Amino acid sequence: MADHKAGVIQGKAVPRGRFPHYRRAGDFIFVSGTSSRRPDNTFEGAQADAMGVTTLDIRAQSRAVIRNIADILAHAGAGLEDMVEAQVFLVSMNDFGGFNEVWAEFFDENGPTRTTVAVHQLPHPHLLIEIRAVAYKPLPTSQE
Repeated sequence: MADHKAGVIQGKAVPRGRFPHYRRAGDFIFVSGTSSRRPDNTFEGAQADAMGVTTLDIRAQSRAVIRNIADILAHAGAGLEDMVEAQVFLVSMNDFGGFNEVWAEFFDENGPTRTTVAVHQLPHPHLLIEIRAVAYKPLPTSQE
C-alpha cells in the first residue's frame, strides 16, 4: 500500500533494532528517534583522544541530528519545512541553551511544535541528544 510505506535508508546509520528510519501513514511521516550517528557507527560531535578523554559537543550533535532527519524526510519525499512536531531528548538540560541555538538555525516560530525533555541516558554514552519527528506531506493526488 503506497500510503503506508516504511523505510530503512541505504547509506544512513542502520537502526539499532528492528524498526525503520521512518514510516509514512497517509499524509503523515513519522521519523524514528534519530541521533548524530554516522553510517560507520561513529558520532558527529563526539571525539575521544588516545587517552580515552571524550569531548562531546551539543551544537555539533544537534546539527547532525537535524541534518539526519532532513535526509530521512527527503527520502520520504518531504523536507524540514514539512515537520509539524518534534520530540527532543537531552541527556542533560545543561545542553538546552546550545541545542536551542542550533534549533534556531533551522526553525523559527513557524516551524514544528516541540517538546524537550531530559532523559537518564540514550543508547550510547557519546549521545547527548536524540530527536523523533512527525512531518505532514500530502501524497500526490491522481489526476484522471
